[in-house]
Amino acid sequence: MDIRVTLDGQPFDATLNGSPAARDLASLLPLTLDLEDFHGTERIGYPPRKLTTDGAPGPAAAKAGDIAYFAPWGNLALFYRDGPAASPDLLILGHIDAGADQLAKAERVIIQAAP
Repeated sequence: MDIRVTLDGQPFDATLNGSPAARDLASLLPLTLDLEDFHGTERIGYPPRKLTTDGAPGPAAAKAGDIAYFAPWGNLALFYRDGPAASPDLLILGHIDAGADQLAKAERVIIQAAP
């Protein structure tokens, strides 16, 4: 699914995969989240409710540009650096076509269906 991600007013193309968690995220769109840095690797924000983890794909390590969901905390993560080793708690939902600099500095994200 193609989506539009706006970071601090600058739009970027992005895609969500077909996983149940990604479809659940899509059901919440449009979505605006305030972001904070986590571990010098990702920007995180909290959707209004937890996403489903039913039918989750196998663990995969996040790469820069990935949109992910950390199930135990219920947060979305926008990775600006490659993440840690694969974890069953981290679900990759898609990818954003933004540079690491834009992702690392983002304070607010708006996620919506692509025009």
